[in-house]
Amino acid sequence: MTETESRIVFDQERASSYDEQFTKLLPFKDAFHLGMRLVFSDLPADARILCVGVGTGAELLYLAREFPGWNFTAIEPAAPMLDICRQRARESGIASRCTFHNGYLETLPDTGAFDAATSVLVSHFFMDPDERRDFFQQIAERLRPGGYLVSADLASDMSRIEFKGLLELWRRMMAYSDLPAEKAGEYLDALGKQAAVLPPQEVGSLIASSGFREPVLFLQTLMIHAWYARRA
Repeated sequence: MTETESRIVFDQERASSYDEQFTKLLPFKDAFHLGMRLVFSDLPADARILCVGVGTGAELLYLAREFPGWNFTAIEPAAPMLDICRQRARESGIASRCTFHNGYLETLPDTGAFDAATSVLVSHFFMDPDERRDFFQQIAERLRPGGYLVSADLASDMSRIEFKGLLELWRRMMAYSDLPAEKAGEYLDALGKQAAVLPPQEVGSLIASSGFREPVLFLQTLMIHAWYARRA
């Protein structure tokens, strides 16, 4: 995890502004949350959910509202992000259903198998495919047989001519969200360098080779793709 640890760094200032800078793009998040809800809709009333790289807790808070009997374990290596997640859980009255772990998945104590796991905009930070496969394998090992994974990440075939059109929309999206030009440039420069942007079928193959059945691509919002898969 050493290489990845150096890339996922959020100080207090960046953590505090993380959600605000994408406020105009909430319809994208809403579509993802609805799709995730549909995937998880057959889980038991007392399901245990593992949120890997939970950030400020958007998917945790949504699922906790929709399913009041579920319990959550939130993992996040960036302490300022996890602090915000914890505070939002308290404000929403769901903190008693949450366990917070500041660290990486391999440092989480074994508390039994989970019914489902989420990984939202996390795995593309693994530039090495073997490390990315190992990440998904670690999640699979935490799930009960048949347990769900929902994973959303950047994905596209950067070698195809169509990518230019998609990249232009990505630029327009950042401009629409009022992201400063300097920050937008940093995000664009990171594509393929600090964030692995692989063709969707390659990401699906990585998931499938990590202890899961064939994943289903259930949503695309510009460059962000979302899959669900079940533990084999």
